[in-house]
Amino acid sequence: MALKGLDIFKLTPKKNCKECGCPTCMAFAMKVAAGALPIEKCPHMSQDALDSLSEATAPLMKTIEVGAGDAALKLGGETVLFRHEKTLVNRTRFAVSIASDDADIDARLEAAKLVDYERIGEREFVEMLFLDYAGNGADAYVALVNKAKDLGRVLVLNCADADVAKAALDACKALKPILNGANKDNLDAMNAVATAAGVTLGVSGADISELYDTIKAAEGKGNKNLVLDATGADAKKTFENAVLIRRSNLKDGDRTLGYPTLVNLDKIAPGDLHMQTALASAFVLRYAAIVVMSEMRYAEALALYGLRQNIFTDPQKPMKVEPGIYALNGADENSVCSLTVDFALTYFLVSGEYERSKCPVNLLITDASGMSVLTAWAAGKFSAGTIKKFFDEADIENKIKSRTLIIPGKVAVMKGEIEAKLPGWNVVVGPMEAVQLVKFIKDFTA
Repeated sequence: MALKGLDIFKLTPKKNCKECGCPTCMAFAMKVAAGALPIEKCPHMSQDALDSLSEATAPLMKTIEVGAGDAALKLGGETVLFRHEKTLVNRTRFAVSIASDDADIDARLEAAKLVDYERIGEREFVEMLFLDYAGNGADAYVALVNKAKDLGRVLVLNCADADVAKAALDACKALKPILNGANKDNLDAMNAVATAAGVTLGVSGADISELYDTIKAAEGKGNKNLVLDATGADAKKTFENAVLIRRSNLKDGDRTLGYPTLVNLDKIAPGDLHMQTALASAFVLRYAAIVVMSEMRYAEALALYGLRQNIFTDPQKPMKVEPGIYALNGADENSVCSLTVDFALTYFLVSGEYERSKCPVNLLITDASGMSVLTAWAAGKFSAGTIKKFFDEADIENKIKSRTLIIPGKVAVMKGEIEAKLPGWNVVVGPMEAVQLVKFIKDFTA
């Protein structure tokens, strides 16, 4: 059971030194109990107190780090079941499955690189490769690993044969892959291989009870660097496993199940990419840290990554970009200006359309507290007064010689007010929707 603030306070030095950032030791203890601060934040806590409190105050779900260098990822570490309770921290990662006996391995590896784009300031791509050992010999599997490791993605080695797994890890252990395939029958050998290579071990079971016992056995061997393969016999059982693992961990406080989970959709819906996509959306919500699919095309990615991005953002923190001047398509001080708000989605939609037009435009982004155009206008965050303030603070008048300003069509009513606040500027009402900007700006600058 998690300790209460008073229990933690009794073990603090009671100096009220404020070095932890809290005004009193009691305030510090309450924050530690709530999970807002680590116990180590107190520089005066005795080692005995740290030893007794560290395990009890540690997050219920461990954060597991996999991959190396630029490809490194964090999995797990969640503290709540639902996004509205508190921010979800480490997003679901997508993997493409490739088997060692596939006839078109090279083509499948190339296809895994095709989805790669930016959405609202974040790179969206296939982060992992799930390399499935098909039983056709260690040489074939090691050859697959050697090809896959050049893509710069986190590797998941799905192999239950400890000898083959060792050969594969010898080829890629510096990349810190996940070795998935441990079960009650091969745990001793697989744990030894994973521990020797210093990599995360994926464990599974025929049912949730067997999985639980296997986790216990792995922890008994000193291994707490685990990923739980929640894949069941079908979609229903897999979903039950994923939910039970998360609820038992975070609601019931069972630390044995406090690890990120993996779900292999290529196993429970083989050959049906449409079903895999539908199931992937469910497991982004409940509660897979890794979702394995047979392939990932733009048709699947645009929906799944958009959903993932919506779920794994801070609901209390607006997505916004920095206010300022963004010169697009080689724009200079004589190029026409276009004004919009700092809501990230608005910025990327508008800038994307302008870039597609190939016309030079100075995109002016004003501070609207991360709100969309109409919301900011209704809240008084996007008005003639705030625009005038932005122009003064950004020194627009001296940085740009052009005196043409395009405003969003949805706030056309502001035209006269802006002209009154910005004498000498020709304010032009733009289109209602971003998708209309390409034709509009081409016609306007023709």
